[in-house]
Amino acid sequence: MAAKNHKLITNSPAERIALVIQYSGTHLYGWQKQPAGRTVQGEIERAIAKVLDRSVDIYGAGRTDSGVHAAAQVAHFDNPSVIPAPSWAAVLNMRLPDDILIRASASVADDWHARFSAAYRRYRYTIYTAPQPNLFVRPYSWHYYQAPLVIERMQAAVAPLVGNHHLAAFHRTDSGRSHSWVDIQDISCDRNEHFVQIEIQANGFLYGMVRLLVGLLVQVGNGDLSVDEFTKIWQTEQRSRVRHSAPAKGLCLLRVGYPDFPFPESIWYDTQPEFQLPKT
Repeated sequence: MAAKNHKLITNSPAERIALVIQYSGTHLYGWQKQPAGRTVQGEIERAIAKVLDRSVDIYGAGRTDSGVHAAAQVAHFDNPSVIPAPSWAAVLNMRLPDDILIRASASVADDWHARFSAAYRRYRYTIYTAPQPNLFVRPYSWHYYQAPLVIERMQAAVAPLVGNHHLAAFHRTDSGRSHSWVDIQDISCDRNEHFVQIEIQANGFLYGMVRLLVGLLVQVGNGDLSVDEFTKIWQTEQRSRVRHSAPAKGLCLLRVGYPDFPFPESIWYDTQPEFQLPKT
């Protein structure tokens, strides 16, 4: 098998391949490979190694935490083989576990980078508010039913976040990032019957930022915090008052945007279905 795989390797310069990736994070330890535990990066690199009989590094647009999902994560690697760029999606899917899927693969310029070429990342957080649990909703939402959530208060609280802000209140202390500046391009809260969705788009995200923000925002929705208190907490960087992180399973990396992207929108734009149940 190894000798056969070696025939795939060429002496020509490696071609850079971009991947659009979906994964259900329930049984994964996040994006970044680790010494122990299954990760998205680790599983894809192992799949590539099976094809080429050699190790190849892949680079993602962002590092999602353990338990977080992705509808359209983006990564790239340098392909030293004769396998055509569009074929890599099918080649890898045959070798990946069921909770990771390559939506598509394409050739990109040699200086294109999944992380550094990105203009924005967008996340969606889903909260399920019906009193009864639902097996088909549970893996992808936070079941919060203890108190009603007033969507108008939540939307009023997040509106001032648009812009370039120092968000140390939503920055986990074990992060290696040297600053807490984030340029939030868009943020919204919407309700569809029993489902509350918070979407946030920014140039980049702090470690644990969205889950900490949602945890505090729920306190606005249930009346424990006023809109003004919420705003004061993040504007004055009161990290000690942000005590609760929303569960990882409600969070999904919805998409990553690029000025020059080789994939049609049908591949990467809003591919996480929204939940909709019959009205009661």
